[in-house]
Amino acid sequence: MVRIVSDSTCDLSPELIERYQIGIIPLHVHLGEAEYLDGVNIKPGDIYRWSDENGATPKTSAPNAEDVTELFREYLDRGDDLMVFTISRSMSSCNDVCHLAVSELDAEDRITVMDSANLSTGVGHLVIEAAILASEGKGLSEITQQILIYRPLVRASFVVDTLVYLHRGGRCSGLAALMGSALKLHPRIVVENGAMHSDKKYRGSLDKVIVNYARDMEEEMNKAKPDRVFITHSGCDEKVVSQVRDYLISLGHFKEILETRAGGVVSSHCGPGTLGVLYIASESEG
Repeated sequence: MVRIVSDSTCDLSPELIERYQIGIIPLHVHLGEAEYLDGVNIKPGDIYRWSDENGATPKTSAPNAEDVTELFREYLDRGDDLMVFTISRSMSSCNDVCHLAVSELDAEDRITVMDSANLSTGVGHLVIEAAILASEGKGLSEITQQILIYRPLVRASFVVDTLVYLHRGGRCSGLAALMGSALKLHPRIVVENGAMHSDKKYRGSLDKVIVNYARDMEEEMNKAKPDRVFITHSGCDEKVVSQVRDYLISLGHFKEILETRAGGVVSSHCGPGTLGVLYIASESEG
């Protein structure tokens, strides 16, 4: 049997983790001198409070190689082969840590480590697709071949409510953050080729911006893989989330519209009020 494992940046809900029997490797979140495990003993609300009280951004780091090795060993001892997904290698050393664990266990023939070239439920899409293939009895080689087809088709983007957290984390200048707040600018952050960049800025109230952002993707979404679409956010007003959900329902295209909350690592860098619509494009778009 192939067991699917992901690092915690996949931002899948506990219900989805349970449904697809996903193993999770927590990354670390550092609030000053205190260290926490993403999704285990720290919540985004705790991170926001600490960040606002200290005027600083949290630090995040990859898991310890020893912990990953032990987790892999437990699965191998049960007789499972593993496909392991990590956040984009350009964003974290988690992928390298997982490869070190595989080497330590001399288990290259039983563990495949996949660089998702993505983050958040961009990773989550690939994790679920792999879990479905594993449930159908597919082996590591077959799952890997299909995931490599899907990987460049994942469309992950987010609209950011505040530039404060990106500024604190060194991803946005102080002037840009100040101007953005004054002008009510909300950048769209897109993940392409494993890296993030801003490709558009929206102006106005967040509820209107979010719907316009979703509508800008309508043509491609209507051709997308119809199985599911994610609404992933870092603590948006329920009214805003409902507007996006209602819009996606109106398309009549997706079989499942899944809402998830961004975990501690993603929330540490994007701040509250961030929302993304993530899907897998049609193979003809690849």
